[in-house]
Amino acid sequence: MSATAPTASVLPQAPWKSLFNQHLSKMSPPQFVLGTVAAAPAGSPTPHVPRVRYCIFRGFWTELPENKHNDAEKNPRVYESDCPTFTTDVRMEKVGHIFASSAGHAESSEQTQGSGGGGPVEAVWWAEETGTQWRIKGRAYIVADDIEGPEESSGVRTVKSEVGKRMRIVDETKEKDWSWTRELTGTFGNQSPGIKGSFRAPPPGQSVDKAYDDKNLKLGAKAEGNDDSVARKNYRLVIIVPDSVEQTDLSDPEKGRRFRYTFDESTRGNSGWRTEELWP
Repeated sequence: MSATAPTASVLPQAPWKSLFNQHLSKMSPPQFVLGTVAAAPAGSPTPHVPRVRYCIFRGFWTELPENKHNDAEKNPRVYESDCPTFTTDVRMEKVGHIFASSAGHAESSEQTQGSGGGGPVEAVWWAEETGTQWRIKGRAYIVADDIEGPEESSGVRTVKSEVGKRMRIVDETKEKDWSWTRELTGTFGNQSPGIKGSFRAPPPGQSVDKAYDDKNLKLGAKAEGNDDSVARKNYRLVIIVPDSVEQTDLSDPEKGRRFRYTFDESTRGNSGWRTEELWP
C-alpha cells in the first residue's frame, strides 16, 4: 500500500492539466523531447552537459489509461496526480542520468537498478494541432519491481515520499487496497507486444561485436503477457514530478501568450500553483 503526505490529499487538480490533456489527446503519438543532465567528459570546460531524446507520454501517474487489450489487474480509483509518466529500459543512458544527478548521486550501474532517482529533467511537447508548446520542468523518479519488495531501500522510500506528496486521494475508503506494484504492472500491460518485446532487445548502445545473452535478447521480439521475466527485468516506469509548467500559445500571432505555472506549497489554498501571464 502507498503512504502519501496528508497535506497532498487536499490539493485540487493543477490549473493547467485539463487543457494539457486536451492538447495531447490530439497528438498521435503524444511524443515529447526529454532533457536530462549528464556528467561532461574529462577535460570539458563545464562539469555537466545536456542530453535529449524523444519519449512517449503514457498518461498521468495513478490514472492508468483504459486499454481493452490489457488484462493486468487494475487498482481501484483511489488517487489522482499531475505527474506525467513515460517508460524506459533500465539499460538506457537516461536512467543513469536521472540517478547520477539526483540527491543520492549514484555513481555505479548497480546503484541504478531499482526504484529511486529524482534528477532534474525538462520535457517539451509541440502540439502542432493547437499551435501550443508545453514545457514541464521537474524531477524524475523511477519505479522498478522492488517498489513493494520485502526490504524497502532508500530509493523506494524516496519515490514513495516525493511522488506521494503529489498524489491526491479521491476515495479514502479503498486506500488500503491500492498497490504500487499493481500500478507498475498495469502500465507494462498497456504497452503493445512490440513495445514490451523491445525490453528484450540486445544491450542498447553496446557494440554489435561484443558478446551478449543472445538466447534471451533479440531485435524485433514480442511479449504478449505481463509476466515476461526478461522484459520485466529491464522495464521501468518514470514519473515526472512537475515544479514548473509553461504553456506557450502561438495559435494566433496577434494574441500569443505564455502562461507559467509554478508549484508553490505556500499557495495550497489556491491549488498549490502560482500562475503568471507572459509574452510568448
